[in-house]
This record gives sequence, structure tokens and C-alpha cells, in this order.
Amino acid sequence: MANPPFGFDAPEDSPGFLLWQTTISWQRMIKKALEPHDISHAQFVIMAILLWWHGQKKEATQIDIVTMSKLDKMTVSKSLKKLVGMDLVARHENQEDTRAKSVQLTKLGVALASELIPIVEGVDENFFGKILKKQEKDLIMTLRKLTAIEDSRTI
Repeated sequence: MANPPFGFDAPEDSPGFLLWQTTISWQRMIKKALEPHDISHAQFVIMAILLWWHGQKKEATQIDIVTMSKLDKMTVSKSLKKLVGMDLVARHENQEDTRAKSVQLTKLGVALASELIPIVEGVDENFFGKILKKQEKDLIMTLRKLTAIEDSRTI
């Protein structure tokens, strides 16, 4: 058995394995950048989404956060609980659906998210700066296609 049951000659020929390695490397850099602020990557993503919604002058619900972030419901719930405890996020009854909770950043949350976004974007720039802008655009298009495939399977 030369190389069973692998469909690739070498691990670096597997797109899944390469995506795994890339993701782990990138997440490690993000985690290091966020550690001084006592914010996890998931919490940061939630805050960034809420800041984006805030800029759109719209209220977000927990389901909106799950849908946009692709985080699981439990991770969003636990992260929001911690962010509420840190006075970075507030939850209140949704005006349109009383079963749902609207979620928004507090003034402190807006300030921290506004401080963290350039830090994380700097990590992204450093990480993805290793490839040409054309390659980055192609990567973004590819990732959008892959997330769209996943979205269509979950509907």
C-alpha cells in the first residue's frame, strides 16, 4: 500500500489540509493581537458585526449574528453573555419580534470595537500581504463561492 487511503501524493496537495493550516496560522495571529484586550476571536467577530449593523442604523438579533458570522448558536450565546458582563453589549426586546432579543454595542463596546478593528485589519494585511492584490481578489472570490455553497446546503 503506497499511499492509501489518501487521494493526494502529499499533504500539501490537499486543499482541505492547506485551508486548515492557513486558518490555524491566521487565527493564531488574531488571537495574539486580541489577547491584551481580553477578547476572543469569536467575541471580536460579534462586536465587528454589531458595529457594522450600528453603522447601518439597524438592530441586530442573535440570529442575525449567527447567520452573518457562521458561528454556532451556543458560541454566540456564550460570547454575548461575556460581552454583556463586560458592559460591551446590551440586549433588549426586539421591537418587531418579542421572542427575539436585539443586540447592540454599548458606548464602551463601540469604542473598543473601533479600536480593535484596525488592529485585526493590520493582522490581515500582514498575513494576506504575502500574496499579490490580484491573488487576494481571486482568493476572496473563491472563498465567497465556498461559503455560498455551504449556505445553500444549510437552507
